[in-house]
Amino acid sequence: MIRGGSRFSLEYLQTNMAQKLFIQTNGCQMNEYDSDKMRDVLQASHKMEMTEIPEEADVLILNTCSIREKAQEKVFSAVGRWRKMKEKRPEMVIAVGGCVASQEGAAIQKRAPYVDIVFGPQTLHRLPELLDEARSTHKRVVDISFPEIEKFDALPEPRAEGPKAFVSIMEGCSKYCTFCVVPYTRGEEISRPLNDVIAEISSLAKQGVREINLLGQNVNAYRGEMEDNEIAEFSLLLHYVAAVEGIDRIRFTTSHPAEYTDDIIEAFAEIPQLVNHLHLPVQSGSDNILTNMKRGYTRADYLEIMNKMKAVRPNISLSSDFIIGFPGETEEEFEETMALIEEVGFDFSYSFIYSARPGTPAAELADDVSEETKKQRLKKLKTRLDEMTQDISKNMIDTVQTVLVDGVSKKNPLQMTGRTENNRVVNFTAHPRLAGQFVDVVITEALPNSLRARLVESSIDKILNK
Repeated sequence: MIRGGSRFSLEYLQTNMAQKLFIQTNGCQMNEYDSDKMRDVLQASHKMEMTEIPEEADVLILNTCSIREKAQEKVFSAVGRWRKMKEKRPEMVIAVGGCVASQEGAAIQKRAPYVDIVFGPQTLHRLPELLDEARSTHKRVVDISFPEIEKFDALPEPRAEGPKAFVSIMEGCSKYCTFCVVPYTRGEEISRPLNDVIAEISSLAKQGVREINLLGQNVNAYRGEMEDNEIAEFSLLLHYVAAVEGIDRIRFTTSHPAEYTDDIIEAFAEIPQLVNHLHLPVQSGSDNILTNMKRGYTRADYLEIMNKMKAVRPNISLSSDFIIGFPGETEEEFEETMALIEEVGFDFSYSFIYSARPGTPAAELADDVSEETKKQRLKKLKTRLDEMTQDISKNMIDTVQTVLVDGVSKKNPLQMTGRTENNRVVNFTAHPRLAGQFVDVVITEALPNSLRARLVESSIDKILNK
């Protein structure tokens, strides 16, 4: 890869100030986090300003996700819409990043030669020099390498945008579930040093962040190096995060049942800042399917974790992920999943129909569950889970909930919005000055996708008297 484009970059910026950047993000919270970092590095290096209008952008970035069905085709469909813009403005730069970029590499540019830059999740910090190279050489550039922890070392100082923030504590996954492409697109598990994570969180807290969401493909596999060359496991990291002044709420996603150890459960008993909610993907309630997925735990193992969590947090909200119609799934095995839902009492879930991902072991299996059967099973599962979600929401009526106020409601500018510990959106009438504060509200109505509430006046007095 050619280096040394920085002189060209400086000249370019001197004559083209206020370059515009547009980023389209597909996929998970990790991708949302990565997109924010892409923005940060290009603002720091090239003084770029974000725009929500693709047509006025000088640089267009598509941050891709390979989890969903037909992910590759959706990439080419998206960048294809940008092609006409580039024909009118040849100096416009089109970049494709994320997991599909990592998986497909130069094949993207072969099929879509108008794409200037292809980069992976681990090389987003190199965007400034990749951009300089593409502009100065007028050649297509690819960097989908895995430079381990270098990405985090090269990122600008974290910048808070509201009272909540995501912090990535590790990259990659080493579980190699048979259906998943993540180990191939993001690499093996690599944890950030403990001090680096805490330094980022401390910086965010000083900027007014009150809630931290720790991110990782397999977040509870965190094994971060400490100053004494000891290794901090995830439970210890949780204690360190809780000790950061100003951080009053901690969430994490996504965790894996095979590494959900007793010390993490104990952390929920010891750390009040941990929210009363756990998202723990199970994928299936059938031991046979779990084995074929190479998940590394049984139905009984999962239920044991759930029961232990309920013992330390009796009212904890539990959510999960389900894959429906995995190759070979029988009606009886699907019903085992339905039975698991009832036994655990899930609050909500993310549920998907199985579809093969190229390059994964499961893609070699006969996809012998018909599409119609998959759809019927998914509908049955989602219908029941939606009922359970609504029942829990209705049971929250007349209860007092502590809400972190995000800001003004998008649907009603006269109201404020926030989230409960179990991650429900709540809208209520209050003064905008409460943004970024924790307040108590009484839930008055349960809607399909949110709650309505009234503010507990005494919570305002607590804030004013601080």
